[in-house]
Amino acid sequence: MGAGKTAVGKCLARQLDVPFLDSDDEIIRAANMSIAEIFTRDGEAFFRDRETQVISRLLAAQPGVLSTGGGAFLSPVNRQLIHQAGVSVWLKADVDLLWQRVRHKSTRPLLRTKDPFQTLKGLLLDRAPLYAQADLTVISEPEFSIEEMSSRVLDVLLSQRPDVVEENKHG
Repeated sequence: MGAGKTAVGKCLARQLDVPFLDSDDEIIRAANMSIAEIFTRDGEAFFRDRETQVISRLLAAQPGVLSTGGGAFLSPVNRQLIHQAGVSVWLKADVDLLWQRVRHKSTRPLLRTKDPFQTLKGLLLDRAPLYAQADLTVISEPEFSIEEMSSRVLDVLLSQRPDVVEENKHG
């Protein structure tokens, strides 16, 4: 949450000339309600089930850059789906940077708590070991622009998984 998955993902997709897909956007479109509304009405477990269905469908489509919600990678099924179909990238940012990016947003249902900073910190602490299972990690720094982060991701892909970039260039 706040790592830049959507912004960096869109920029990377433009650099690679492939479609950008966002699992959260697909869920919102299919449900015709916000994620916060889905959480409130149906609960997180219901949302996570739909999320896995959407991720599976999007990964089966044409090559592209897929951004998932921050909780999607917690699911072993989702991690396996993503690993089998492509490459997972953790945009690793410290809690202070994440907080700077999300503190004024009301669209984060998991941060609707008495102390959202501590909630964010706890989420990051709990999730980091699972995020560390991503195929690749790219460190995010506050001074990096979206374009710089996207270029960093592309550089890591080219150096560690050029096969994925080449597949996209040649069909």
